[in-house]
Amino acid sequence: MLDRYWQGDSQRISPEAPVPVVKINELEDRIGGAANVARNIAHLDGQVTLMGLIGEDDNARLLETMLEKEHVRSALITQKDKPTITKLRVISRQQQVVRLDFEEDFSLQHAEQLKCAFNEQVSHFDFIIFSDYNKGSLQCISEMIRIAKDAGKIVLVDPKSSDLSIYRGADVITPNLKEFIAAGGQTGSEDIIYESAKQLMSASGIASILLTRSEQGMSVLTPSSKHDMPTRVLEVADVTGAGDTVIGTLALMMAAGTPLDDAAQIANLAAGVVVAKLGAETVSPAELYQIANRVFFESKQNRQQQDTDEILRHIELAKLAGEKIVFTNGCFDILHAGHVKYLEHARALGDRLVLGLNNDDSVKRLKGESRPVNTWAERATVIGGLASVDWVLPFGEINGNKFDDTPFYLIKKIMPDILAKGGDYTVDTIVGADIVQANAGQVAVIEFVDGCSTTRIIEKIQGQEI
Repeated sequence: MLDRYWQGDSQRISPEAPVPVVKINELEDRIGGAANVARNIAHLDGQVTLMGLIGEDDNARLLETMLEKEHVRSALITQKDKPTITKLRVISRQQQVVRLDFEEDFSLQHAEQLKCAFNEQVSHFDFIIFSDYNKGSLQCISEMIRIAKDAGKIVLVDPKSSDLSIYRGADVITPNLKEFIAAGGQTGSEDIIYESAKQLMSASGIASILLTRSEQGMSVLTPSSKHDMPTRVLEVADVTGAGDTVIGTLALMMAAGTPLDDAAQIANLAAGVVVAKLGAETVSPAELYQIANRVFFESKQNRQQQDTDEILRHIELAKLAGEKIVFTNGCFDILHAGHVKYLEHARALGDRLVLGLNNDDSVKRLKGESRPVNTWAERATVIGGLASVDWVLPFGEINGNKFDDTPFYLIKKIMPDILAKGGDYTVDTIVGADIVQANAGQVAVIEFVDGCSTTRIIEKIQGQEI
């Protein structure tokens, strides 16, 4: 769809009818509908292709030009006998006065053309989003979902039909509360919502529901769990396009490996950002990371208490926001001045420092039976309290029985922008340097402070050195 905005001031009522007179002084065109979902993904640096139906008219040509500028690949199908769906909004003083829709529903023949084109393209993608606006283009959606699932794809649907069975096979659907009720959902209490959602999922063959609930936030509903999220909106200017932001962000975060509950949390934050803007807007990686950083891990203490998978997801989110990730590693048994200076130097190389910390068994193998002096939890608490360290992750054991005292697999998971190592190493002797460089990253060697070591501190305590 093409979203067209006419904006101007309104200071009087028309003498012809009880309506405001708006003196237009600004015209703006934006891509809307399913195109706005694609735009949201592209603005979060996702790779996305848009399929759909457009007319053979000036608005279609304008739409395709705008998609190109937004870095959305176009696979739109032109129909000579239908116009490009266009919505004109007249806005005055930050409020919509009226919306004018220029559209004609597409026929089954048009929908079948879209299905055939989809069948040819589906193998090239991992995630499929269907934005059902009930305009006729998705009359074959049941078959298209079946095609996608047979090809092993993850399917998300923003539904409009009250018959959820047409979305059978979908991994996630994202109805709002009104659509949920229209489909047979009950809302008398939280328990009733969950029970009716389970019945709908079972009857319709849908794996999960992300229910958007306006000022009540969102709920992730699966056959085995219900996870509620409060709204994260500071001020509402315009809810236009908020659903597009939710499903686009949700799909992108799931594609990055984020579990559904966490992906929904991030989508909830993204929606809170866009509804504070006027019109169908998007959220940038920087905006999303800023609010996620504030909501999810404001304090250093919270960051150190997170498990490995959660920290890895936060690292990915930081990357998405364009932050440069530095990784270093070591035992850090007794923290001393040399460690502090080294870590400050490493942190200065980028925006975030991830520290790989040998687990206790690994330290024992490397340093001897009397080490470590401090347990992993104690070492992580102390070193994680430094301003230079953002996250601490353990390494030294794989699959419970295969030991590796290098951080190779941790580096491979994180894929940092910069790999830092201290001492007299050369780049070719640093574990993980090859994979970081192959991923266009850098490797840095940082000199240790002379005379500072955990061994020397222990010797002093034992009276072996004065």
